[in-house]
Parts: sequence; C-alpha cells; structure tokens
Amino acid sequence: MGNETSWREERRQAAAEHAAALERKKAAETARARELLRDFIATLKERGVEPEPLRAQVIGSNASYRTELVGWYLRRNRSLAVDVDGNFYILGVPASLKARVTGARVEASDPPLVVGQGARDGESMPLAELLQLRLDS
Repeated sequence: MGNETSWREERRQAAAEHAAALERKKAAETARARELLRDFIATLKERGVEPEPLRAQVIGSNASYRTELVGWYLRRNRSLAVDVDGNFYILGVPASLKARVTGARVEASDPPLVVGQGARDGESMPLAELLQLRLDS
C-alpha cells in the first residue's frame, strides 16, 4: 500500500505543478495583453479619438443596452471593447427587461492574447492584429 500512496502523491504533485505552470503562462499572457491595450489607448488619445459610451449587445439580437462604461469598441460588431482605464470587456449579454430599463452591467474580463480562440474558423485573431486593424480603420 505504501507504494500506491507514493505513486498517488507523485501524480498529485505533478498535477499541481502542471496547473501552476499553466496559471503562470496565463498570467504572463494577460499582462502582455494589458500592455497592448494600454499602448492602444495611448495611440487613440494621441490621435484625438475620444472614448464613447459603450452599449452591451443582446446575444442573438440587434438590440443593445446602455452600460456605465466609456471607452472604445475593438470590433465592428461592437462585441468587444476597452474602457478608459484599460479594462477589457466582452459586451454580449442576455435579453433582460431590467437591463432594458436600468442598463446592463458588464464585468471586465482578463484580456486574451488571441481574441476568439476556440471560436469558428476565421473568428480568432491575435489581439495585436485586432488592435492594429482598429487603429487603421
């Protein structure tokens, strides 16, 4: 039995180390993505591009709800945005009578280095490329 306990402990330790390595990688990617967003905002400000009130898009609909956020949309379909403080938002929300009246509350997300990863082919794009497209438009 002692041998089995040792093997289990080794497996548990290996899994913990793997999880820690993944967490460090994600933290590094998030830090890099935040840096890209800060540079993007600085460039917009240099160009005199003013932030605007952001609206949350109702998933599967053309409707949208107001939010308390002010910033810049990152995609033409207005599904992604960055606020004036550099926080990243996914602006898709479910339909809600309350949100229609009071506005939608959207939480910031950790920005990814690849936007839309895991989405249908052609929908994922490196964040740096997406930001450059936005600057060029």
